[in-house]
Amino acid sequence: MARDPGAGAVRDARGSWTYREVDEYSRAFRAWLVSQGVRPGERVLVQTPTDRELVAMFMGCSRAGAIFVPINVAMRAFLLKSVVRNAEPSLVIGDTDRIGTLREVASVPVHEVGSVWKEVEALRDAPGTFPLPDPGTRLDDVASLVYTSGSTAAPKAVACSHGAATFATRSIDAELRYRSDDVVFCRFPMSWDYGLYKVMLAFNAGSQIVLAGGESDLLLLRRIRETGATIIPIVPSLATMIVNLLRRESEPLRGVRMFTNTGAALASSTIEALHESFPGARVVRQFGQTECKRIAVMPPEEESERPESVGRPLPGTRVHILDHAGDPLPTGAIGEIVVTGPHLMAGYWRDPELTASTFRTDPRTGERRLHTGDYGRLDEDGYLYFDGRRDDMFKRKGIRMSTLEIEAAAMDVPGVRAAAILPPTDDRDLAVCVAADLEPHAVLQEMGRRLEPAKVPAVCHVLEELPLTAHGKNATRVLAEMFYGEKA
Repeated sequence: MARDPGAGAVRDARGSWTYREVDEYSRAFRAWLVSQGVRPGERVLVQTPTDRELVAMFMGCSRAGAIFVPINVAMRAFLLKSVVRNAEPSLVIGDTDRIGTLREVASVPVHEVGSVWKEVEALRDAPGTFPLPDPGTRLDDVASLVYTSGSTAAPKAVACSHGAATFATRSIDAELRYRSDDVVFCRFPMSWDYGLYKVMLAFNAGSQIVLAGGESDLLLLRRIRETGATIIPIVPSLATMIVNLLRRESEPLRGVRMFTNTGAALASSTIEALHESFPGARVVRQFGQTECKRIAVMPPEEESERPESVGRPLPGTRVHILDHAGDPLPTGAIGEIVVTGPHLMAGYWRDPELTASTFRTDPRTGERRLHTGDYGRLDEDGYLYFDGRRDDMFKRKGIRMSTLEIEAAAMDVPGVRAAAILPPTDDRDLAVCVAADLEPHAVLQEMGRRLEPAKVPAVCHVLEELPLTAHGKNATRVLAEMFYGEKA
C-alpha cells in the first residue's frame, strides 16, 4: 500500500479511489464473501469489465483466502462451460450483459455485480464489519487461476500462488523501478496476467493505475494526456495504434517515461516512432510466460544495448538453455529455455499430467524447473535471446526456420502495420498476412530483399487490420480459417 493512504490508487472511466478506499472496499468485499459462506481455498469466478470494483474483488478474495478467477468478458458460453467445470467455483459474479449466460453454464449461485456492490457498500459503512478471523493463508496457497489458451481445445488454468506472485512482482519491479508518483495507463484486462500484474506492480510501488481498457480507441491520446500517464504497458498492436494516432498530431507527448512491451517483439520502426513522439521515454523489452509470469527484462537504462536481446533473467531466478536430452548447452547455442526460481507457479489447475510434463525436476539438483517450450540462447553476459516457440519452428525446402524471423522481415517493410505468418502444411505453402495499403507482390518483393529465398512466403494476403486474440496477439487460427477454411 502507499505510504499515504490518501494517495490516488486506481482510476477508471467512472472515477477514482484512494489507497484507503481500496483497503476499505476490499475488506468489505471479504466480509461479503464470508457472509455468502465462501471458505479459504474456494474459487470465486468473476466475469466483469476491469474496473475499480474488480480490483477490490481481487484484493478481497486474497484477504479471505479464496481463489480469484477472473474471466475475460469476451469469453462465450462454449468455453465458459469448460472453465466453470474445471474451476468448480463456489459462487460466480457477472455484469448485466453476461449474467444470463453465466446462469446457464453454472450450477452454483450467480450474482449480478451491481447488486453485490450495493451490499458491499453497506458493509463498508457498517460498524464491526472488518474484524474477521485470519484465513491462515500460506505463501504456497493458490491466490488466483489465470486461464490461458494453448494447444488444447479448452483453456487451461495456471495456478498462481501467493508466494510466487509476490516474488515475481517484486523482482520485476527491481528492474522496472516503479515510483510512487507514477501513473500507469493500462488498457489490458485483469483476466490476462499482464493486466493483473500491472495492478500488483502499481500497488507494490504506491503508484496510481488507470484502467482504460473500456474506453474508445479514438480517445486514447487524450486520456493519456488527461491522466498524466508516465508508464504505458503495450503489446505490438497497441503500440501501432498509438503511433498511427500520433501521426495526426504535431505535438509530442511529454511526461511518459516508460513503455513496457510483451506478447511479441516491436518493429524497429514502431520503437523509433515512440521515441520521436514521447521524448525521453524508454521502450522496455520483456519476455515471459504466465507459468512464471516473467522470465527476463531488459533494464530500462540498457534499452539501446543488445537490441536483439529480450533482457536478463529476473533477480533471484535462473535461465538454462538445454538440448533435447535435457543437458546444458554452451554459451551462444540455441536450445530450450528452462527456468528455475521462486516465481514458478504451482502448475495447472487439476491437470497433473500437464503439470508434470511442464514443471519437471532437475535430476542433478532436485530443483523444480519450468520447461517453457520456447527456444533461445544466452550470451556471455547472461542476456537472453528468444528464437521462437517449438510451435513456431518448421522446415521448408529442407531448411529449418521460425515464423518470428519471417514476421520480423515483413514488419520491416515500409507501410506494413502488422504481420502474421501461416506456416506451410501438407495442403498449402508458407503464407504471410499483413495489415497494409500495399499490393501483395510488393510485400513479397521487399521480403525477398530481406530473407534468403527459401524463407520468402509463397503467398501474401493483405488486410486493413489483422484479427487479434483477447490478449492482443495475432489470431493465426482465425486467419487460417479465413483464407484456407482450416485451423492453424
